Amino acid sequence: MKSFLFSFLGFFLAGLVLAGLSFVFPWSMVDWGSFALKPARTVTVVGEARSQKKSEIASFSAGVNAIGDDKEKAIAEVNGKVAAIIASVKEFGIKAEDIKTQNLNIYQNQETYYEEGRQKQRPGQWSVSNSIEMKLHDVDRASSLAELLGKSGANNVYGPNFSLDEDPTEADSLFSEALENAKEKAGNVAKASGKKLGNVLSITEGVSSNGPIPSFRMEGAGGGGAGLEPGSGTVSKSVTVVFELR
Repeated sequence: MKSFLFSFLGFFLAGLVLAGLSFVFPWSMVDWGSFALKPARTVTVVGEARSQKKSEIASFSAGVNAIGDDKEKAIAEVNGKVAAIIASVKEFGIKAEDIKTQNLNIYQNQETYYEEGRQKQRPGQWSVSNSIEMKLHDVDRASSLAELLGKSGANNVYGPNFSLDEDPTEADSLFSEALENAKEKAGNVAKASGKKLGNVLSITEGVSSNGPIPSFRMEGAGGGGAGLEPGSGTVSKSVTVVFELR
């Protein structure tokens, strides 16, 4: 027991001595040296790749409307005309998955009348409209489809609106080209600064984009869609790459 007390007192006194020395020791005269974290030397570049393509899709929309006192008759009339248009474009070669209903509206108009000099309203005729959208993948036949829709009984025909099709294989190819473009740019920067290009530290893929919607030209008058030219568009991809410099 006595040995334990002597040991405890020894440690306690040693602690007091060290604590006292910490206050009187000239710490400010000690040279601790210095250290710093060196920032990594990097170069950030944007790589780009572009591809010019002929328009691949021609989109059309055809609308039908009917007005009548009998709601069911107006709906039947519109449905019959739409069904006929769908049948004709399928026969033309448009696949079922490339045809969809775009907009269906059924509403009753309000009629204004006067009674005893006061303006009043009452339910009027029914207005029914429906429109379908279709995609043609053989753009060279756009003129023929435009002519067909013009004679189909549709009240409104819009199109063609030309666009480019999405191609995963081409997107991968453009991505690889953009990376190579970034590497070439970074290599030039490294050479100019007397460094060597190191590892890739990060890659950020930019948003792929298509060029402006290609325009078309209609030649002649009253000839439906004769003379339509689909034109071409540009597909581009960009990547932002951070390279290490050594």
